[in-house]
Amino acid sequence: MKTDSVNAPIFFRINTTAQQIIFVLLLLLCLFPIISPPIALLLGLVVANLSGHPFLHLNHKATNMLLQVSVVGLGFGMNVHSAVAAGKEGFIFTVASIIGTIALGTLLGKWFKIQKKTSHLISCGTAICGGSAIAAIAPVIQSDEKQTSVALGVIFILNSIALFVFPVVGHFLNMSQNDFGLWCAIAIHDTSSVVGAANKYGAEALQVATTVKLARALWIIPIALITAVVFKNKTSKVKIPYFIGLFILAMICNTYFSPVANFAPHLVSIAKTGLTVTLFLIGAGLNRSVLKSVGLLPLVQGVLLWVSIAVGTLLAILYF
Repeated sequence: MKTDSVNAPIFFRINTTAQQIIFVLLLLLCLFPIISPPIALLLGLVVANLSGHPFLHLNHKATNMLLQVSVVGLGFGMNVHSAVAAGKEGFIFTVASIIGTIALGTLLGKWFKIQKKTSHLISCGTAICGGSAIAAIAPVIQSDEKQTSVALGVIFILNSIALFVFPVVGHFLNMSQNDFGLWCAIAIHDTSSVVGAANKYGAEALQVATTVKLARALWIIPIALITAVVFKNKTSKVKIPYFIGLFILAMICNTYFSPVANFAPHLVSIAKTGLTVTLFLIGAGLNRSVLKSVGLLPLVQGVLLWVSIAVGTLLAILYF
């Protein structure tokens, strides 16, 4: 095992050109329908830990940009009226789960004696929308690079597991498309895996999951403002997820403008391919350095929060 140019431990001793060729070929493979989102994530994990990620310094920015563009593209496959109905249904679940998750996360953080900022980032990432929430909250609490990296590591590890586990559980319990989409949107951390899992389950699940998850993402704003008060920071600016507005605009165009609706299936197909590539890049960012930096107690906090919200939401959806 050796360390590559970005200090990530890898197994195969190959030069940078070979690394780049392998990485690009696998990325191009993700453009074809034979590669599903979960497989793309797995390919990213494999290449990151065997031969290395030669473009790691660009990974975070590329992932965020591609995810946002893909989500907007998915909006062209959705109907405004169905989206509003899904949003209303998920509102109570959203409010209750966000408040409950952050409260439980705070208690677990104190119990395990995890650094307050790290604990809060993990709680917000679990409660709202994974890495996006952490990226928005981190400057508000002025967390350092280590605290932010640990929180992101926890969220992305569990987020990757959820992409594989949730569809299996959904089919085992014979959940409806609507129920599964709602469950994904609330209980899976990051938008990428929410959309990936729901897309694998079905078209209706994808619409419900995407709509509820993006409505949930808007809670970044009030949570960030409350966080600024709690951490007594009056100078930080809140990052607003503006791409959600473009997603809504895409839905409106698809619903009310027939020329757009006629071309929409092609845009949705491109967006789904973009999502698959996004998950490949997310997997490629999870090298052993990231995994080792997490630490046991923050990971335990993340697991307990995730299991609590997943099981609690599932029971509420199935029995209430």
